[in-house]
Amino acid sequence: MISNTKDRLLFNALGYTFVGLLCVLCLVPLLLVVSGSLSSEEQLVRNGFRLLPQKLSLDGYRMVFKAPGDILRAFGVSLLVLVAGTSLGAFLTALTSYVISRKDFKYRNYFSFYIYFTSVFSGGLVPWYLLMVNYYHMKDNVLALIVPLLMNVFYILVMKSFFASIPEAIIESGKIDGAGELRIFLTLMLPIAKPGLATIALFIGLGYWNDWSNAMLFIRDPNLVPLQYYLYNLMNKTEMLNNLAGKTGMPIPDIPKETFKLAMTVIVIAPVFFVYPFLQRFIVSGVTVGSVKG
Repeated sequence: MISNTKDRLLFNALGYTFVGLLCVLCLVPLLLVVSGSLSSEEQLVRNGFRLLPQKLSLDGYRMVFKAPGDILRAFGVSLLVLVAGTSLGAFLTALTSYVISRKDFKYRNYFSFYIYFTSVFSGGLVPWYLLMVNYYHMKDNVLALIVPLLMNVFYILVMKSFFASIPEAIIESGKIDGAGELRIFLTLMLPIAKPGLATIALFIGLGYWNDWSNAMLFIRDPNLVPLQYYLYNLMNKTEMLNNLAGKTGMPIPDIPKETFKLAMTVIVIAPVFFVYPFLQRFIVSGVTVGSVKG
C-alpha cells in the first residue's frame, strides 16, 4: 500500500513537471512576441528578441492605431462576422451531424458520402469566385465573409461521432414523452453535446477570426474590411514604402517595421487569448467524452 502511494506520488510529480515544462516552452514564444512589440525598433534589430523589453517603446502600436476610426470599424466587422458565423456554423454543423448519425435515417450513408466527397474534390478557385460573384451576388457583401466558412466537413464528421456515442435510449425517451424530432434535438441532444459543440465552435470561430483571404477576393468597400485584412494591407503598405525608398534613393521613412508586425500579432491573438480560458473546460470535456462508450 505504501509502495503504491509512493509510486503514484512519483508519477504525479514527474507528470506535473513534464507538463509544466511544456507549458513554459509554449509560453516563451508568446512572451517574446509581446516583449518585442513593446521594444524599440533599434534595440530589436540590434539585439534580437528578449523576454523583457530592453527599451520600452510603443511605436509599433502607435503605427497600428494611427487611424483609430478605421481599425475600430474593421474590428467591428470582424466581431460581427465572428459572432454570426460561429453561431450559425455551430448550429448547422450540429444539425447536419445529428441527422447523419441517426441509424434510423434511411439515407444517412448517401449524405455522409456526399459530404465527405466535397472535401476530396472541388471546382477550383475561379469557378468558385464566379459562383460567388455572378450567381450569389456576394461582391462587397458581408455574407461573403460568412458563407464560405460556414460548414466544415471535418467538424461535421467529428460531431457525427460525438452524437453517435450518445445512447439511443435518450431519443426513445423523448419520443415516449411525445416530443418531435426538432424538440428532441434542441432540448435533449444539444445540451448533452455542449462540450463537443463548444470545441467545434471554438475552431469555427478561430477560422473566422483569422480569415483574410475571402475579404481579399470579395471585399472592395473599406467599410466592410475585417481586421485581419486591414492589418494585412497596412503591413503591405509599410513594406512598399520601405522598398520604394530603397530603390529610389529617397530617405527611408522612420517606420518601426519589425515592432509593427509584432504589435499586429499581439492585437490579433489577444481576443483569442482572453476567450480561451472560458472555453477550456468544454474543450477538455469535448476531447475526452465519447472516447469511452457507456
